[in-house]
Amino acid sequence: MFEEIYGLIREYPRIILHRHKNPDGDALGAQLGLKLILAENYPDKEILAVGDMTPRYAFMVTVPMDEIADAAYKGALSIVLDTSAKALISDDRYLLADATARIDHHIFVEQIAAAEVTDTSFESCCGMITALAMECGWRVPSAAAKALYTGMITDSGRFRYDCTSARTFRLASFLMEQSFSTTDIYQNLYADELFMLQLRAKYTLKIQTAPEGVAYIYTSADEAKGYGVSDFTLSRGMVNVMSDICGIHTWVNFTETESGVLCEIRSNRYNINPIATKYGGGGHQKASGATLKSKAEAMALLEDLKSLSEEST
Repeated sequence: MFEEIYGLIREYPRIILHRHKNPDGDALGAQLGLKLILAENYPDKEILAVGDMTPRYAFMVTVPMDEIADAAYKGALSIVLDTSAKALISDDRYLLADATARIDHHIFVEQIAAAEVTDTSFESCCGMITALAMECGWRVPSAAAKALYTGMITDSGRFRYDCTSARTFRLASFLMEQSFSTTDIYQNLYADELFMLQLRAKYTLKIQTAPEGVAYIYTSADEAKGYGVSDFTLSRGMVNVMSDICGIHTWVNFTETESGVLCEIRSNRYNINPIATKYGGGGHQKASGATLKSKAEAMALLEDLKSLSEEST
């Protein structure tokens, strides 16, 4: 499955790892896990990881992201992880590399590298990196296993989402053969400060529902500033306060920011990805996102979600 990328990894003395902007646990886990694995198995190679950071997952990063000059890409291989479209890549200098590759589990949007492995049957990109390590016979150090396991947890919803399969547990079992604390992972992911619980309570009171089985929250720019947390926390971090409402099968969280209206869409029944794609976004069948231009466009997307629910019943 990974023969071409394996060959490129063996060929190049410097490998630079990229992933998407505003990284989640899967993007960071895949990037850091692969960096540590390659450093363990190829000590003579230079392995670098670049990109922005998200405070929510800062606990995963034991060393800062690498700051590199353009010249570092000369004679290098760049690998883009967990990213479906060029516009989403954190640091677009990956194109400066002599060779490019991608490993991703999102629905295909466009080709962004010369060598690509994309497979939507995987629950996470971290699962794909684990499969890559197993296929290549690489040693997986404990810190790498912990990073990859963390990404598998976050993208599979603690192994609850439909994407979870028998293979998911085989890959997780392989990682758990290494020595790391799962308790530490869960505490960092799910233990919250009191103010975060209070923020979720406020968001619960903001929930609006429609007869079509759709729930939504809309947060204005003024409201968002008043909460004193990051846009990421308000958008992706709050979308699932609507996830377990009886009779609700699709939910969407809109958050106004300086760059547009962030939109996080989830469903436990329908394929909402085509709607996200229609508005310039993407992701998975039941978990997608987009950045919209205005509240009017957000309301148009909401109407599309209502129509999807009606058409599917």
